[in-house]
Amino acid sequence: MLDQILEVTRARVKSLRPQASELVAAASNVSPALDFGAALRQPPLSVIAEIKRRSPSRGQLAPGLNPGQQAKQYEGGGASAISVLTEPEFFGGSAADLQSVKRSVGVPVLRKDFILDELQIIESKAMGADALLLIAAAMDVQRLTRLLGLTLEVGLQALVEAHDAKEVDQARSAGATIIGVNNRNLSTFGVDLATAEDLAGMLADVDITVGESGIHNAEDAGRMADAGYDAVLVGESLVRSPDPAGLIRELRDAR
Repeated sequence: MLDQILEVTRARVKSLRPQASELVAAASNVSPALDFGAALRQPPLSVIAEIKRRSPSRGQLAPGLNPGQQAKQYEGGGASAISVLTEPEFFGGSAADLQSVKRSVGVPVLRKDFILDELQIIESKAMGADALLLIAAAMDVQRLTRLLGLTLEVGLQALVEAHDAKEVDQARSAGATIIGVNNRNLSTFGVDLATAEDLAGMLADVDITVGESGIHNAEDAGRMADAGYDAVLVGESLVRSPDPAGLIRELRDAR
């Protein structure tokens, strides 16, 4: 599935090329980014709350989702940052979703997409993102290093995502200071919280660590906190919850 998503993403990047000068101009006119890293240092356990319309494994998650209103509920519950899926083909996201969220909240906004190219970083800044996701599984360490460097150069921060020990090594070698471990197996789409628990020892000296996927309740969040993670990224459970603000408060209190 990842290969299929990346193939579609490369085609999307190609279609961006004619807009390069406009994106550079737009990126130069946005306000300075909020400090995503600092937001995740808020005790007891920080929550990155996600706006996610659908997923390849689960299908439609939240029909009629209003990104701005949902994000306000997240912020009201104490979310430290908001993640917004902008990938259109498989996740139903868009730049408009991110911009709606950015207008609605005062916490940092993370663009979650499949970033493969420098132009997407410029695009992310032009959208108004404060941070973006870089997926170690999608590239070699040389490209990861280049993209991470450009992200910082344009004034954004990156959450670098790993799924196994090899990818954690890649993230560290690239100089990542915010590393997330995704508990989802990209081949089977199965989720196992033991993934993040097993890799936690490799992250002991990383500035900020994030447990991702499979976190549905306070017990799950507590496992990530007990393993030493500074934050959790939660999407599906929040967009489906009748009380997302209340769920965020429960997750934050898990530590």
